[in-house]
Amino acid sequence: MGARLRATPSNPLVEFSRSTCDLIFGSYYNMNLFRPRLCWLSIVLIAVGSFFTAPPSARAWGCQGHQAIAYIAEAHLNPRARAMAFKILTASPIDQSLRRYCHPLATDPLADASTWADDFRSQVPETGPWHFIDIPRGVRRGSFAPYCPPAIGCVIGALEAQIRVLKDPHASPQNRADALRFVIHFVGDMHQPLHDTTNDDMGGNCVPVEFFGQKPKERNARYESFSPNLHAIWDVGIIEQFDHGESSQQLAKELEANFRKPIAMWESQPLDFAGWVWQSHALADSVAYGKLPHPIPVLAPEPVSSCAAGNIGLRMLGYHEDLGAAYESAAAPVVQLQLARAGARLAAVLNSIWR
Repeated sequence: MGARLRATPSNPLVEFSRSTCDLIFGSYYNMNLFRPRLCWLSIVLIAVGSFFTAPPSARAWGCQGHQAIAYIAEAHLNPRARAMAFKILTASPIDQSLRRYCHPLATDPLADASTWADDFRSQVPETGPWHFIDIPRGVRRGSFAPYCPPAIGCVIGALEAQIRVLKDPHASPQNRADALRFVIHFVGDMHQPLHDTTNDDMGGNCVPVEFFGQKPKERNARYESFSPNLHAIWDVGIIEQFDHGESSQQLAKELEANFRKPIAMWESQPLDFAGWVWQSHALADSVAYGKLPHPIPVLAPEPVSSCAAGNIGLRMLGYHEDLGAAYESAAAPVVQLQLARAGARLAAVLNSIWR
């Protein structure tokens, strides 16, 4: 982190960090003579805190899901939105030195952009909380503000902030390109039910599960993290059960064919980020948790910094959740629904920016 803080002013990470300071401090940052020192200190503190509190291995939808969402959206962009998105992304390409998780890299600009935010988070961990919103399980729809602290952020606030950057004619080309990459990713993230819910278990990351005979193994004894876990199978495992090894582009085409009428309806509806999150939150409660073979009670909300907090990982291991065909048959239709919704709604977001 120290080496990055000494980057030159033209470095995109420096520009990104200044934008982060603007979001955190607002006009106070702009007026304060000591704002650079205050800003860098806050970035370091948030980064360190995020390292210890971010959910382990939380990559909503994985490569296949995020790319499929991007392909669905691309098919429903108006001509201006498609041209602008391609122009912005190709004019400021992803830094080739950034370590990419998904291989082979997608050749389509939007599909490749869809997974960038997860890779960038590994380099800039203070963006980690932007990928989710920890609404406690059992909470009914209301204001999301209590679950989106301004100094840390959440997926709703981050999406709104990046759309503002994308619309800003004075933003640098690199910042606009990165903002577009964030938007593509965050719309997908908010449609993964376990990115909008927690039961003192970091969005299901602390719930070890056996999945089609694969028994949970402890990855890190200090943090009580196990694999597979409930969050991971919603990210990737369930998709792998129904995609039969097809490409993300093929998956997108199948989802488009199966949800043709609803997609037309979803992309025509008003944008409602909070509504999308609450809808996804309800699916987590009714299906992700609700269809577990051994019911886990709704826990009183407590701050959780890792799966070792209160021995949540080991306690959840004691439920012996064995997930197979019955669970997959309940979860797969919801995963498919949410992927299709995310694609249609991402198209709606971009079409609203470039009419």
